[in-house]
Amino acid sequence: MFDHLSIGVSNFAKSVVFYDAVFQALGVGRMFALPMEAIAGYTGPKGTSFWIYGKDKANSPLTQVQPSPRFHIAFQAANRAAVDAFYQAAIAQGGTDEGAPGIRSNYHPNYYAAYVLDLDGYKLEAVCHDPA
Repeated sequence: MFDHLSIGVSNFAKSVVFYDAVFQALGVGRMFALPMEAIAGYTGPKGTSFWIYGKDKANSPLTQVQPSPRFHIAFQAANRAAVDAFYQAAIAQGGTDEGAPGIRSNYHPNYYAAYVLDLDGYKLEAVCHDPA
């Protein structure tokens, strides 16, 4: 659970297309965008939000942020089909496979997740904790 996360992205236009597709698969839409300012926000059903900022914008609060492969964001998925859709959308938009959808029983018997790297190398996960 989180309130909000914000990351800097190297190519705002491509990242908006990537995150629009990934979040659509999870049933989340973009709720805010200022393309000229290179800012976009997405809000989930429980009120948490995720923001991207173009790193080339001087007014971005994340101008100095550099992507790190150690950074990991886990998004809640409503069901296992949403995890599958998240993974497929991410790969179709240029994401890199870091773990296809499946059970991760080392966490618990119903931990169903998929992992991808986004266009800037951030590790993303979609997870459902419910039984099949």
